[in-house]
Amino acid sequence: MKSFETKIRIRYGETDQMGVVYHGNYSNFLEIGRIEWLRTLGVSYKQMELDGIMLPVISLSLKYKKPACYDDVISVKTILKKMPTATIEFDYEITNEAGEILTLGNTILAFINMKTNRPTRCPKFILDKLQN
Repeated sequence: MKSFETKIRIRYGETDQMGVVYHGNYSNFLEIGRIEWLRTLGVSYKQMELDGIMLPVISLSLKYKKPACYDDVISVKTILKKMPTATIEFDYEITNEAGEILTLGNTILAFINMKTNRPTRCPKFILDKLQN
């Protein structure tokens, strides 16, 4: 499936007193990976919301292997797990500059029609882009 990798430099405010990334920040790193993954397809999350579709996270899991620290540059690899339906699922690999796996993650998001607040199918324009 389609994947995309983006780099993030760890900022001081993302770490605890020991200089290690606070565990709650990893969900933000996954979001950055997802947004950039969509952007590489030519999909704007902002435009999707303006068009009446939101994409809330309904499941999130993380497995921490090694810590990331202040000023490290991490890579977030975002991998589409399967073709989307009413949900879209991603796997993630967060690595350091040496290529060591720091964290593994998975998210499932639901396509929601903002007018009805009910699940809906993945927009056709996204499916079309994934077919290419």
